[in-house]
Amino acid sequence: MRLHGLDIARFLAFCGMVLVNFRIAAGVTPGTDTASLLTNALEGRAAALFVVLAGIGLSLGRPDRTTVFRRALFLFVVGLLNLTIFEADILHFYALYFLVAMPFLTASSRALLLAAAGTLLIGLISLLALDYEAHWTWETLEYANFWTLEGFLRHSFFNGWHPVFPWAAFLFLGMWAGRLELSSRRVQAHLVMWGGAAAALATVPAMLVQDPELAELFGTSAIPPGPFYIIAASGSALAVTGLVLALTPMLDKAGLAEWLAAPGRQALSLYAAHILLGMGTLEAMGQLDGALSPAQIFGYSMGFCALSMVAVWFWNLFARRGPLEALMRWSTDRAR
Repeated sequence: MRLHGLDIARFLAFCGMVLVNFRIAAGVTPGTDTASLLTNALEGRAAALFVVLAGIGLSLGRPDRTTVFRRALFLFVVGLLNLTIFEADILHFYALYFLVAMPFLTASSRALLLAAAGTLLIGLISLLALDYEAHWTWETLEYANFWTLEGFLRHSFFNGWHPVFPWAAFLFLGMWAGRLELSSRRVQAHLVMWGGAAAALATVPAMLVQDPELAELFGTSAIPPGPFYIIAASGSALAVTGLVLALTPMLDKAGLAEWLAAPGRQALSLYAAHILLGMGTLEAMGQLDGALSPAQIFGYSMGFCALSMVAVWFWNLFARRGPLEALMRWSTDRAR
């Protein structure tokens, strides 16, 4: 079963990641303008939506463990290559999420929710027991000793950009959501209602504590990824998914659904393109030193997203899949 609304949601998640990543890459200091506030709201949310949608895809596609392992291996290799030019890569984390999820591919819905809760609990215990700031230089957002065994394991599972604990909870939650009747209007309404409620309620605990360290732990910022961040981002991801699914018939009637869904089906290729071409262009223009205003980087980001839609339309005249999607399919089939 393929729901075009999921592809549209994936493209929206990609656009959110572009807004956040381009601002970070360009060294733009957030302000109080509308562009800054919107981008601030997407930090840690767009990427979480991406992972939740990946989990939904696992449940809907029902791949066997061998296929998931081969896809994970492909993403891990591509992610490590990407790490050499973009330190906030998420692809190698995706690979680790898939490996952690492999034993749960045929698990019950209840087991998936328990796995999400367990992942969240391990992440919380790690935050309380370990030094989250180890290896980080926050002023430059650089992580030392990543290419050592200790640094790699700490970064991947504890204090990297998207560590397995607790970020894999998003994948488990998506796998659970993928078991629902997502084409049902009732289910879509429940996702919007309960997801929105979770996102809103998760912001309350931080308002009730006065201690700065506790406020950070109880907050909904992605760094560090405390339990209420996971709840808030999970809620917003489910709410957006339900809302987009509900709006897809109207978008289809307006002739917009396929335009928005097509780039969502090639999100892996577009993710690579936004680093190689989008950030590469910024670097060639000498705009990675904070010279751009928040409004300018916002406009550049939205322009790149619009250009991505057009590029995918032209690409689809000659090929059905994006280049990286085709390469992953080819490598998986060849291995088989």
